[in-house]
Amino acid sequence: MTPDTLMTPEKIFLDGKTFIPAEQLPIPEWPCVVSERPQPTLTVKDDDLFFVTDSIGNISGCSLNDGNPSMGLFCCDTRFLNRLELQIEGRSPVLLSSTAQKGFSLSVLCTNPKIDERLKPDTVGIRREIVLNGALFEEIEISNYSTTTVSFELSISFNADFVDLFEVRGYDREKRGRLLRLAELTAEEETFSLIDGVASVPKEPSASREQSLTLAYQGLDGSVMESRILFQHRQPDSFKGYTAVWQLELASHETQKLGYRVNMLRNNQSSSTVSAAFTLGQAKAAELMEEQNWVQQITRISSDKNTFNRVIERAEQDMYLLRQSFGKHKTVSAGVPWFSTLFGRDSLVTASQTLMLNSQIAKETLILLATYQGKFEDEWREEEPGKILHELRLGEMARCQEIPHTPYYGTVDATPLWLMLYAEHYAWTHDQELLEQLWPNALAAMEWIDRNSKQTSYLSYFRKSKRGLVNQGWKDSGDCIVDHKGELANGPIALCEVQAYVYAAKMRLAEIARMKKRLDLADRWQEEAKNLKIRFNRDFWVEDQDFCALALDGDGKPVDSITSNPGHCLNLGLFTPEKAYSVAERLRAPDMFNGWGIRTLSSLSPAYNPMGYHTGSVWPHDNALIAMGLRSLGLIDQALEIFQGLFDMTDQQPYQRPPELFCGYERNGDNSPVQYPVACTPQAWATGSIFQLLQMIVNLVPDAQNNCLRIIDPALPESINRLSFHNLRVGPTILDLEFERSGSTTACRVAKKRGNLRVVIEA
Repeated sequence: MTPDTLMTPEKIFLDGKTFIPAEQLPIPEWPCVVSERPQPTLTVKDDDLFFVTDSIGNISGCSLNDGNPSMGLFCCDTRFLNRLELQIEGRSPVLLSSTAQKGFSLSVLCTNPKIDERLKPDTVGIRREIVLNGALFEEIEISNYSTTTVSFELSISFNADFVDLFEVRGYDREKRGRLLRLAELTAEEETFSLIDGVASVPKEPSASREQSLTLAYQGLDGSVMESRILFQHRQPDSFKGYTAVWQLELASHETQKLGYRVNMLRNNQSSSTVSAAFTLGQAKAAELMEEQNWVQQITRISSDKNTFNRVIERAEQDMYLLRQSFGKHKTVSAGVPWFSTLFGRDSLVTASQTLMLNSQIAKETLILLATYQGKFEDEWREEEPGKILHELRLGEMARCQEIPHTPYYGTVDATPLWLMLYAEHYAWTHDQELLEQLWPNALAAMEWIDRNSKQTSYLSYFRKSKRGLVNQGWKDSGDCIVDHKGELANGPIALCEVQAYVYAAKMRLAEIARMKKRLDLADRWQEEAKNLKIRFNRDFWVEDQDFCALALDGDGKPVDSITSNPGHCLNLGLFTPEKAYSVAERLRAPDMFNGWGIRTLSSLSPAYNPMGYHTGSVWPHDNALIAMGLRSLGLIDQALEIFQGLFDMTDQQPYQRPPELFCGYERNGDNSPVQYPVACTPQAWATGSIFQLLQMIVNLVPDAQNNCLRIIDPALPESINRLSFHNLRVGPTILDLEFERSGSTTACRVAKKRGNLRVVIEA
């Protein structure tokens, strides 16, 4: 609780306002409208805010009970609105069109249903625009398209349950805080009364007054959270509890405008790190300006085919949308709605995927994760010295220690992935200052890997926290580490791809250590990597399958199911050549490759489920990593097949946006990819896979330290004839590259160069 908050059993005083428990002051409920059929959702995001509605722009008071639990306005893992419902005469408007194409805003065009005999259907046009920018803004234009004057009632109902995102995801809580009502103490009676749900506040900058609603909640940690709704343009004529009501009369072809903004507060301070604008117009201008600045900084990629350009442009915009502030730094959050926060693994993989787009993402990610690097032994959070975090949460359940995410460190792969990105970022940028700044963090990370690997000689995981994850690799659902019989493996678990990450980290850090004249470390890490390679190819190889095991279990035995995981090893040099080609061939068999991409688990496995999160679905980022591996083995046609399947899948998605995952059903003829019901979209490493696949086909190999960029045997797929990269940065040099395909040959030329980088094109 803050020093400015005073509390008695019956009332709370916060910065001149008085709140009382909601149950002491009942307010009337405005009935919600039940949709006749489930509505698809619209999602918008701005930094640490995201907002999910139905296709009309509503969050019905009924919809959360109808299988759409993710709907609402969220900030810092708290839902600040769980109802925002526009009605006309107590009825839901009729949808004409809607879009969330811009990402930070949504637009809806709807009309009226038939209202008795006095309002014919399709008489009134209702245009809604909602924008996020540190707050939520909506403007509504209502137009009368009849030849006579019409009168009707328009209402907007609000509510806020202030639930933690983990509650939305299904976590149970024994206790919750309490909803509050804003009240005033009368001088005469010294009793509380609701201010009709309404308070007057001065309008900036004039002296006229606007009305507002305040919804409030006190958490178990004592924090008071508020959703303040300030009405603009035409003020409501009345309030029924938390429903604003307008009695509208519109002459023929007259248009009226309504509006409001919603500010989210915790202990009277803005919950969002973004400074909120005052009006929707200002908010929209601020967002467009920030997006334009982003576009000017990134590598712009375009082809001769509009289908590809739409996918690429959406990916560029989504990387902008997924950026999120954490203190002074900004990195990509993992995905909306469930993972709109800082992750270790997801942020690192995405930063690696997008180094050619904008290396600043990687820099900020490295610094931010280094800031949170483990310092102590803490079993509850699974923190250990040198370890990189898994997930950071800021909601009430984290603040009350009901979950260990403050942050939670239960991930086995984030630490070697951090080391890999540390070396990759240097290869792209030659940022000597950052290399030196983070060198102590790199040493601590390597020491954590070595300590963890002592017992089994492989980097492994085993859950310590009772609220932690059972599985701590990228496949972290509880049912995915299975053998060929479909039976769950017992820990500690040593995943195959994690050993490849360790191998790559040691090899790359050995080069940096040699450059820094730390020959002792360089020689040791290189020798350890060589020994790991020998042991790995012996212990993880399943002879009768001629394939690599998913993992070693707690007894050191191979977990021998056929999965996508070994594909992550192909690009990192851990396999012997013959084993690498055997893995590559097996991954493309029909039980693994479904026509759109490679499944997470073979369809021949007893545990296979095409709708399983990690037991038969297809993940774009998983496939992009495998495609990079196929390319590194010279299997260009096979890599391009994955490229084409994923781009075809993405082109069929809403807004041409790749989902976190999709179902593993076979691609047959004209069938569409089958959506996974609760996949995040936009999602960071799915979006990042677009750029990783583009880098794969042109095969850029940066070496900024030696002022060189190698382009090795570029190969455009048959669906693209030309591909260009503008504003590509390698070290201090900015260059434009153009690729053109003629038959089976792809030529490259340097169209423009600002700097003295050597570009070596190897065909």
